[in-house]
Amino acid sequence: MKVENGFNVKVHYKGTLADGTEFDNSRKRGQTLDFEVGTPNLIQGFNKAVLGLTTGQSRTVTLAPDEAYGQINPEAFQSVPKVQFGSDFVFEVGAAVMGQGPQGPFRATIHEVRDSDVTLDFNHPLAGKDLTFEVEVVSAAAPGQTNNWNAKMKKAELLEIASGQGLSVNTKSTKAQIIEALQA
Repeated sequence: MKVENGFNVKVHYKGTLADGTEFDNSRKRGQTLDFEVGTPNLIQGFNKAVLGLTTGQSRTVTLAPDEAYGQINPEAFQSVPKVQFGSDFVFEVGAAVMGQGPQGPFRATIHEVRDSDVTLDFNHPLAGKDLTFEVEVVSAAAPGQTNNWNAKMKKAELLEIASGQGLSVNTKSTKAQIIEALQA
């Protein structure tokens, strides 16, 4: 069954920049990305990347900034006095800073350091960049259905699906035992 908008999917992915630098990898974290296709919770291009795939299929896509985290917004740069940071704070261009602002918690990157102030960049760290994603659909389910699986999947993927369905399996279960539980 091909993935369509509204499907619930579990995917593994690797994200790289144009120079090959890896910025994210779900396999290294040991956890799939689970989402409903077409919802605005994900970047537009990532949603589109899984459309038409079936469980076990992979695709590599390169997304322009407009399909990912957008272009760099020049209005997202703000000058902040150094005194607003702790006296022992080390200012380093490119370093991420987190804090509490008038609208709540924020994350920014130090863009420039001067004598009495710093310029913070509040753009998403991947804004303005082309992103390449290698995406593999681990499971896909139409609205109202449980996630699909097949016996060719890796044990860890089957275990995750079985556990998500509340089945009595664990890491000590064999692949055959997990498949048996899924078939019951």
